[in-house]
Amino acid sequence: MILGPKKLLQLVKTKKLVENLSERELTNPEGAGFDLRLGEVYKVSGQSFLGVEERKTGTMKLVKRYIKEKKNSITIKPNEFYIVKTIERVNMPDNLTASITPRSTTYRSGIFIRTGNVPPGYRGELTFGLKNEGRIPVTIEMGARIVHIQFHEVKGKGSLYRGQWQGGRVTTRRRERQV
Repeated sequence: MILGPKKLLQLVKTKKLVENLSERELTNPEGAGFDLRLGEVYKVSGQSFLGVEERKTGTMKLVKRYIKEKKNSITIKPNEFYIVKTIERVNMPDNLTASITPRSTTYRSGIFIRTGNVPPGYRGELTFGLKNEGRIPVTIEMGARIVHIQFHEVKGKGSLYRGQWQGGRVTTRRRERQV
């Protein structure tokens, strides 16, 4: 079952389900979830390794950050790929999971966002891949709404997140053993 805005806003107030929501989402959310905003943009370089028991991500360099009350933007050229984080952070209880989908205006502009599931027990900002797969440069204002999050109830007992990305971390410093 997908939770509706009335229940979500109650959980925001009582359990801090989502922190740093925009005023728009706190007063007039659209659909059956919340729109989340672009908070940080990272350029990826180096080399990654995805093994059975160990992993290492590429090097991430922060290239742009949302600054409240200051307009700034980033232009994404065709074929450029970035790792991005939300302004908002989630505090997932053990009975909820969340799905994230791109807003349609992102792909209408040529921007494709690679998202995933948010498991029970995860706490932190959310991180995605973002790539301009179109033929023209796209300028995105920091703080713009880029994804929509919907929350689903977990029937029975879910397993809590125990991964190394807890807290919104974007990269590894060295090869790490998986938990």
